[in-house]
Amino acid sequence: MTRLPLFVVLLLFTASFITPTTAEIKSLTISDDSRPMILFEKFGFTQSGHVSVSVSSVSVVSSSSVPIPDPSRLGFFLMSEESLLQVVLEIEQNPNFCVLDSNYVLHLFTFKDLSSPPGSKYEHLYPVISPNEYSLFFVNCVPETKISMKVRTEMYNLDPNGSKDYLPAGSTRLPGLYFFFSLGYLAFLGLWGYACWVNKRVVHRIHVLMAALLLMKALNLICAAEDKHYVKVTGTPHGWDVLFYIFQFIRVVLLFTVIVLIGTGWSFLKPFLQEKEKNVLMVVVPLQVLANIASVVIGETGPFIKDWVTWNQIFLLVDIVCCCAILFPIVWSIRSLRETSKTDGKAARNLAKLTLFRQFYIVVIGYLYFTRIVVFALKTIAAYKYRWVSNAAEEIASLAFYMLMFYMFRPVEKNEYFVIDDEEEEAAELALKEDDFEL
Repeated sequence: MTRLPLFVVLLLFTASFITPTTAEIKSLTISDDSRPMILFEKFGFTQSGHVSVSVSSVSVVSSSSVPIPDPSRLGFFLMSEESLLQVVLEIEQNPNFCVLDSNYVLHLFTFKDLSSPPGSKYEHLYPVISPNEYSLFFVNCVPETKISMKVRTEMYNLDPNGSKDYLPAGSTRLPGLYFFFSLGYLAFLGLWGYACWVNKRVVHRIHVLMAALLLMKALNLICAAEDKHYVKVTGTPHGWDVLFYIFQFIRVVLLFTVIVLIGTGWSFLKPFLQEKEKNVLMVVVPLQVLANIASVVIGETGPFIKDWVTWNQIFLLVDIVCCCAILFPIVWSIRSLRETSKTDGKAARNLAKLTLFRQFYIVVIGYLYFTRIVVFALKTIAAYKYRWVSNAAEEIASLAFYMLMFYMFRPVEKNEYFVIDDEEEEAAELALKEDDFEL
């Protein structure tokens, strides 16, 4: 198989894994691009779906012996995931096959439809007759040519009242979903503030950070709801995406920091961090900065940029590294407490601490597994109209994790960190001998 079909096959498979884009009115500029295929965006259409594509300032430069490329070999089309394997099979059978000749794609227009130079522009609105989730592609079947153009895309579905809905069919419920969960976190923050006030004598600095985490999570969800609402109504986020990314950055950094600090026992067991624990924070926080930069690039540009796949790989790698790094302090604390339990003669207290840390370790593992693997599986297998279910599952899992973590380390007069019961001391010593708390 030649290089061109191989690139096309890889891009087609990449399109099957990306999630629909956020803002459905986009103005893009392509400059001297020689890629045989460019993926613009993905959108879930209902029976009243429409797609508008306009191009202008088109320039085709050929470096081959053919000075004037065939304009019918360059154009735009829509393709559903159901057609993906058929198109890939056609390419494998014929390395010189042009996707524009396939019967499994919805043809929009080719450069043959452009107006005469120097204007070279075209604009048309297409109804989507068959409801489905489609990816919008531009294909260049003329080797050794570079394309420059300005592209404006607009995708939407019509509501029963005739108004445009710029969110994909599987995302149209997200504004209400995010607003509902934001109210839940605000109520959670109120309860947490009340608990801290009632038990203010045992409130530690970590409890203040946990309150800040709840506030940032609530603000992040409010901005997400407003972002999706304005995209749904107008096609653009009206600046709410900027606030969303700001609060998302603060929230994610706070979340990983709180997990690390709780895992080290900071503010509960000791007022300081050891050098190796500081090093974990020094690694996790900068990596989260990089992850959020990658998230912004992925969310605000789209797969049409040349390095889009690279930014996705960076985000995935950084996220995996951070998820692994935050587990180390918990493991260190468990090992340290297990060693201490052999010498300090406080079996009941150490048993309670070890049990609490092991439970916290399991909770963190469960949260990371669900939000990284199960949620991704739901996005992959769910029908495009029910893509919002994966978002709901992720928010439910996050809320459950927050509630468990905050309950386990709540400010109370007799926190399990400080449980001392002489009557249970003998039983605790026996339990420590029988269970070495290996992970």
